[in-house]
Amino acid sequence: MQAVTYPLGVTPICWFRVPSDKQGNDKAKGSPEEKPLKTESDSEEAILCRQCHQVLTKPSERISIQGTHRHTFANPHGIVFQIGCFRSVQGCGYVGPATSEWSWFKGYSWRILVCRMCLTHLGWLYTSAGNESFGGLILDRIIESKEVPDG
Repeated sequence: MQAVTYPLGVTPICWFRVPSDKQGNDKAKGSPEEKPLKTESDSEEAILCRQCHQVLTKPSERISIQGTHRHTFANPHGIVFQIGCFRSVQGCGYVGPATSEWSWFKGYSWRILVCRMCLTHLGWLYTSAGNESFGGLILDRIIESKEVPDG
């Protein structure tokens, strides 16, 4: 098998989503069932993608890294990002290989995080050598939904 090469800095992204009405109900016995991601209409508070309102995580998943939840960093191009740290970001997918180059957190490599629904760049997945990981979400690209009473 021949390796596919891409121009420097280009990483292809491919996701295929099967509409729920087309999914078969013939799961093999003992196969793990995927938990469906919650939507904005669910009553629990959630952190959402600002672009498409996909549920990314919950407010209870906020964590403190290096003494704080919020961090402000500039990338090598001088673009400033304010990020929040989250234990898990199930509504995101990661892109590209992990790298420790220009990592904002010592001892962690990073990969780009994108929204699973609209593919908007939302932040970075940080992983340590011991496989501990957390998501750093760009705060101006997410919103927090509040519980809305039915009625």
